[in-house]
Amino acid sequence: QVRVVESGGGLVEAGGSLRLSCSASGTLVGAKTMAWYRQAPGKQRELVASVTNSANTNYADFVKGRFTGARVYLKNTLHLQMNNLNPEDTGAYYCTSQFITGPIGNYWGQGTQVTVSS
Repeated sequence: QVRVVESGGGLVEAGGSLRLSCSASGTLVGAKTMAWYRQAPGKQRELVASVTNSANTNYADFVKGRFTGARVYLKNTLHLQMNNLNPEDTGAYYCTSQFITGPIGNYWGQGTQVTVSS
């Protein structure tokens, strides 16, 4: 059973930084894609950043130049360095891990809250 766990959320002032971490455990198979999504109150969940197992990285336009994803492949881990945060970045941040072999499926974590005060 694959388990995805996020950590690193918290409260920060506008202009500050946070580093989120996500790990998928319960399998020796490497995930194909790991990604971060976020959901603000009253809004739909949206993609923030994704990194494939071939190091292809995709960022949402609203985080380009501010957020950086870093994947640790052997540990099925994805970090998200978030700089220059603004109140619009507030929300619950969720990590996903996609497996195309072994435990095939897309697994979600429970989320970690990020709150940016103005």
